[in-house]
Amino acid sequence: MTALREYQRLEAAGLWRANREDQRRNVIVSIGDATLTITNMQDQPLAHWSLAAVERQNPGQYPAVFHPDGDPGETLELAEDETAMLEAIEKLQLAIEGARAHPGRLRTVSVLGSLSLIAALLVFWLPGAMMRHTVSVVPEIKRKAIGQALLGRIERVSGQVCSTPETAPILIRLAERTGARQIVVLRAGVTSSLHLPGDIILLNRSLIEDHEDPAVAAGAVLIERARAQAKDPLAEVLNSGGVLASFRLLTTGKLDRSSLDRYAEAMVSAPRPEVPEEKILAAFAQAAIPSTPYAYAQDITGEAVLGLIEADPMAGRILEPVLNDRDWVQLQSICGA
Repeated sequence: MTALREYQRLEAAGLWRANREDQRRNVIVSIGDATLTITNMQDQPLAHWSLAAVERQNPGQYPAVFHPDGDPGETLELAEDETAMLEAIEKLQLAIEGARAHPGRLRTVSVLGSLSLIAALLVFWLPGAMMRHTVSVVPEIKRKAIGQALLGRIERVSGQVCSTPETAPILIRLAERTGARQIVVLRAGVTSSLHLPGDIILLNRSLIEDHEDPAVAAGAVLIERARAQAKDPLAEVLNSGGVLASFRLLTTGKLDRSSLDRYAEAMVSAPRPEVPEEKILAAFAQAAIPSTPYAYAQDITGEAVLGLIEADPMAGRILEPVLNDRDWVQLQSICGA
């Protein structure tokens, strides 16, 4: 101990008595290995006190009176002028106390650390874990119901979906051709396309009305399905609704209207996440639909989508058309004037 080495040769004169009945005796006090050694004037040891167990009876008063812990009858008096020894005793006691284990303090630190860990888990881990669990257990029939409910809320922003008796079976054929369950065409609200829970894909009317090749609309559907494979559409809904939306769906099987509205207002105009080019090409190859028409619809110069043009998996092949000309022309009038 550094402090001990500093005071190893320190001595002081004092008065000592073994018990209350004894007379006080002149003694020499020196500091040993974490002890006070008390000797008589002939340098004969009379007592050894552990510094860690020395108590002062009269703090702030002089002469300073010390006794061993638990034995107030044995005392040692040091005069006020023994400043160095008094300071040494106080300093060494503080050093010993600082080096001593503090179970209560350690327990407090452990408890606070555990509480901090629990709080961090609640804030950072629990919401994501709850959302992932909820997404994994919601049945398909419930997903379809959520998708239809969302579509109803989105119609408040976009207007009523485009539909005619003649085009309904054509949309069904387009859905079958692209592997989707349901395709819905909107007049506005959706910037390009959007995938709702229950495999409901929304398309802006421009994807149908502004292009001569049905492969453009089909390509938008394929890319939305690729996005859904990367991130479940239900997870997007729950993310926008927060942890309460996940908890409510998990416990009641329902999403409240405010959660649906938040998603509808935030997502219909938000840019869609990018899909890696290799995943896009794989989706077009699986559906046997050329990627070139969709690529040129995104960039008429072809520069920004060169990979979709040069690596078109259907290039040079004779393909069954996505829709026949008659159906496509009729579908282009789905939203009327």
